[in-house]
Amino acid sequence: MSCRNSLGTRLLLMLGLAALLGGCTLVPGSHVSGAGAQAWYGEEPDDDELPEMVRRYRITPSMVAQMPGEEVPRPPEELTEQEVEDYRVGPGDVLNIIIWNHPELTIPAGGERSPEETGNWVHNDGTIFYPYVGVINVEGLKVTEIRDLITRRIADYIEEPQVEVTVAGFRSQRVYVTGNVRQPGTYPVTNRPKRLLDAVNEAGGLDELADWRNVVLTRQGREYNLSLRAVYQHGDPSQNVVLRDGDVVHVGRVDDNKVFVLGEVTEPRPIKMGRHRMTLAEALAESGGLDEMQANATGIFVMRRGEEDGEPRVDLFQLDARQATALVIADEFTLRPRDIVYVTAAPVARWNRVVSQLIPTAQAVFFGARAERETRR
Repeated sequence: MSCRNSLGTRLLLMLGLAALLGGCTLVPGSHVSGAGAQAWYGEEPDDDELPEMVRRYRITPSMVAQMPGEEVPRPPEELTEQEVEDYRVGPGDVLNIIIWNHPELTIPAGGERSPEETGNWVHNDGTIFYPYVGVINVEGLKVTEIRDLITRRIADYIEEPQVEVTVAGFRSQRVYVTGNVRQPGTYPVTNRPKRLLDAVNEAGGLDELADWRNVVLTRQGREYNLSLRAVYQHGDPSQNVVLRDGDVVHVGRVDDNKVFVLGEVTEPRPIKMGRHRMTLAEALAESGGLDEMQANATGIFVMRRGEEDGEPRVDLFQLDARQATALVIADEFTLRPRDIVYVTAAPVARWNRVVSQLIPTAQAVFFGARAERETRR
């Protein structure tokens, strides 16, 4: 009875092996359906092959030519349409006040003393002191308003005074530049409007690890994404916004921009994109190229995260590289950060994987049966 049970067990195991060898849905490892891949180059694929959130495209010369360039979000109107105002004085600033034809009211600057050292410092309470005028509050005023205020008050002592007011030291307002610039630090806001590019240049420019696509402006607790690439390469004025007191400009690291090459390539791995564009051909070459013994040349896919009408979606692009000339098209297909390049396996490779998984079990069944026969003898 036990002999028949063991024989039945072996028969069940062998039937299970046959079912595994005959089935195609139990192939180990990940895979993008080859049936759908073939259909894309003939009839349209069945709608049931992929989820609704997936949009499918063939990588062809005409499709590559029509692909839009890198999408750069336009900053909101509160950044692009803000008015450029005259500088307003604040505590810490130094004013240079001149009453023409009355040198006794002006402390001259010499070779050892700069205008900042001889000027009128705005105190923490926003006031300054000036002879004959006394203490006046200048915080929040433009230099033209301060000039008119001093002119009116000193007219009681000087006939037809000619007054000039300038800012000798800009100290009350500042912006902060952090991240991958050569000289991160604090930089003053002056009477000349300071734009994003001005601040980055003051900070020594971008360093070798800077990601010029990823600049974050923080203003009053809100973050805005800006692109210096759009400014440098395309002269996009909407990205070169005017900065205000307290703004923080952070330049990200280019190391965070990667594409992921997976599947049947020589060296599956993440690849850093660098500061400039990367094409599909470059990503494949960086990973050692296709594994000629395993890869399915019709199944080179690029998966890209996207959005449509507020809903998430996946754009799935496929390249048929059975002819080497298709790699010319691949060199025109520009990847984006976080794209996933996947090279699917050929049917023979998938079959070999099934066999490699089943051989140890088959060997165990075979040698177990032989040992049992030897024991009965």
